Amino acid sequence: MEKPIIRPVEAFPIEQQGQTQICLRDPTGLAPEPIMLGMGAYFLVTLFDGTKSTLDLQAAFSHRFGEIVPSGKIRDLVAALDRAYFLESPGFAARLRSVREEFRGSRARTAALAGLCYETEPSRLRAEIESFFERPNAPGRAALATAPSAGHLAGLIAPHIDPRRGAAAYAWAYGELRRHERPELIVILGTSHYGAGPELFSATRKDYLTPFGAVPTDLGFVELLAGRYAGAHGGDLFADELLHRNEHSIEFQALFLAWALGVEGYQVVPILVSSFNQMVRQMVHDDETPADNPRVARFLDALREELATERRRVLILAGVDFAHVGRKFGDSFGVDDSVTERVRREDLALIETIKAGDPRGFFADIAREGDQRKICGLAPMYTQLALLSGRSARLLHYDIALEPQTDSLVSFASLAID
Repeated sequence: MEKPIIRPVEAFPIEQQGQTQICLRDPTGLAPEPIMLGMGAYFLVTLFDGTKSTLDLQAAFSHRFGEIVPSGKIRDLVAALDRAYFLESPGFAARLRSVREEFRGSRARTAALAGLCYETEPSRLRAEIESFFERPNAPGRAALATAPSAGHLAGLIAPHIDPRRGAAAYAWAYGELRRHERPELIVILGTSHYGAGPELFSATRKDYLTPFGAVPTDLGFVELLAGRYAGAHGGDLFADELLHRNEHSIEFQALFLAWALGVEGYQVVPILVSSFNQMVRQMVHDDETPADNPRVARFLDALREELATERRRVLILAGVDFAHVGRKFGDSFGVDDSVTERVRREDLALIETIKAGDPRGFFADIAREGDQRKICGLAPMYTQLALLSGRSARLLHYDIALEPQTDSLVSFASLAID
């Protein structure tokens, strides 16, 4: 720990009693509790890259603030962060092994955000979700009584923002699902916000628990898919299975599926898709798409081959958000009306490529601007569009959630693919 290394965690400002503090939070849950830092301590933490000794940190602090921080305070800061599992260290490695073994041995994936982002008691949760239909620009409570009357959907795009912030969009997406024939197999493609391993696609064999019951995973399908994928290039769809433990993008879809369909009569295939940002950087000047990348192509081929044998009604569901813009997300600027309107205009132009069923155009639009809006659903949406290429989509709802406290915004949408 002579040259500490901070793990990849979230850092965002919080105002408390007129002072700004920085909250460090680990979305993976490996560091179970957030930690608050003053601006001086946070400055030091930003330098924890494994190359700087205590003397280096003291010198940088002195240069920045004009005073010397005692070495003992730096050691105390390092020790506190290490105890909380925010540093790369032997203590964190032991914690990771313990959590991985516990998750591997569990029969189901627990509802990590129940009680935080939605109610835990089933009747209260049902009432909460039904209230989403009455939010501004939502489809209205009458949509709850609509009986299935149309054919089945091929695809659905739903948000993964906090359900209470994206309430109307969730109501549009899952109200639309209830209007159609029930799917019997649902492939859920969720954004993997923190996947950084060699595999871009991560499956799990576990059911997804919700307050309404367990959404059942089709273990047989998952095993066959993993076998095809491994046979294609020796890849391992379960190498990063731990990513499912705290990732919310599939959890929220499982929750709404359990509300809309119950937990019987269908099965799911939960797949987390990690970032394609490296491909955006590499392909921005070329007429290429992720399907030209061998790792993506092999997964798409394996999933297409497995789906080709299916006799059940299949839905490809993407749990995604769109733009992430503002200071919270690393931009040097905040959010005002002009930024919000620009994001809206550019998002809606991108959505036109989704409506046209055009995966190549979708990726080209994002790559052309270098993904400046940080579309966090890029990877699962592209994967979905590649699987359903040529199928037209309908925009059900689009919205932007402002975050005044962080001078940022997140945009999201619901679309149905026929």
